Amino acid sequence: MILDYPDVSARHLSRELVRLRADQGAMALGRVLSLAVVTDLGSLPGVLETATAATRQHPSRIIVLVRDNALDEPRLDAQIRLGGDAGASEIVVLYLHGALVEHEHAVLLPLLLPDSPIVAWWPGRPPEELHSSPLAQVASRRITTVAQAEDPAQELRRLASDYEAGDTDIAWTRLTRWRALLAAVLDEPPFEEVQSATVSGGSDSPRVDLLAFWLGRFLECPVVRARSAPGQGVESVRLQRASGPVDLVRIDGENALLLAPGRRARRVTLPHTTLAQSLSAELHRLDVDDVYEAVLESIDTVDLTVMSTADALAAGILRDRDSALDAESQEIEENA
Repeated sequence: MILDYPDVSARHLSRELVRLRADQGAMALGRVLSLAVVTDLGSLPGVLETATAATRQHPSRIIVLVRDNALDEPRLDAQIRLGGDAGASEIVVLYLHGALVEHEHAVLLPLLLPDSPIVAWWPGRPPEELHSSPLAQVASRRITTVAQAEDPAQELRRLASDYEAGDTDIAWTRLTRWRALLAAVLDEPPFEEVQSATVSGGSDSPRVDLLAFWLGRFLECPVVRARSAPGQGVESVRLQRASGPVDLVRIDGENALLLAPGRRARRVTLPHTTLAQSLSAELHRLDVDDVYEAVLESIDTVDLTVMSTADALAAGILRDRDSALDAESQEIEENA
């Protein structure tokens, strides 16, 4: 069900939600949080699809603030979505016109669920002064999407310098599986110190940067950040130990190859996570992410060297997909 409310007040919308909740009964009950999203008109369809999918396991009131034409007369148009058009949640889309674009809190606050967590998500470039925005000040969890910035690496440093407890980013969430696999490798013998690490991936990928900082921060070793063509995520990681290198190399969209001395080559599941899956994971965890905070704090202290992936391959400090598959094939032939 989709209901349109042209030129409406936030107070009237709040009353409408109460009325609809009474009319819909159980369908409108059980919301566990308020998810506030700031976007523009062009990005709205994708944002609605992502937010709806992400909240299927976390029934929420999704409030989407659409910054429309700031030159119009001040006006609020709205839309309420319930039932099949909103998945497990209820969606309120607020179209801000004119001066309301700069006063989003005035229409947001009356619509937030009482006595429940407030999560804010910026699917586009994060605002210049993130914590100065009224939305950030009322949210207990603030989710940015630094990959959408013109210069993600520079934007990541800016967010690090302005970090406050409760901040996180979609790029960090998408690294969860990579971090889990690498941590599992180091929990197996031989329990040797990692002497150095190399991380390869797209030159514009904040995921690759964050993984490099994470390794440098917690392994306390020098890290090489190898840059490949833009538009790629993490492609390959090498951990160098005294007994030899451990390589984790993505070979396709669903799998990676794990190579380690004295062990058979092993394929591990490493699927690409969608934006909706990453957002859902963040909604599942609403406490402060101490590890993310520590990684951001280490950005200027990690011993980091930047070079191209081609140079890293030539220096013998990294494997690419073809090299990893060749090593797997050679091992299969030797054991046949």
